[in-house]
Amino acid sequence: MNFEFSEEQQLVRKTVRQFVDKEIMPYVGEWDANHHFETNIIKKLADLGLMGVCIPEQYGGSGMDYNSLAIVCEELERGDTAFRTAVSVPYRTE
Repeated sequence: MNFEFSEEQQLVRKTVRQFVDKEIMPYVGEWDANHHFETNIIKKLADLGLMGVCIPEQYGGSGMDYNSLAIVCEELERGDTAFRTAVSVPYRTE
């Protein structure tokens, strides 16, 4: 059994890590202190295709595998568990 990440999974990790470092880490302390949830982050995650990671493309998701979802969740968790939760729990936006 091969436990190495695929090229796509490595790219997902790099993309989410850079996103967290730029969009979450610099601000999370202030958000926590002010009891604030930055909803614009959800829109940015959706723009990156990270809302509905494992949902098939024909239903509006990204069609990735569950290992990719785990990678996304792990990287978001580094920044703030609230965003990891938002990505890992599917919901309707309509």
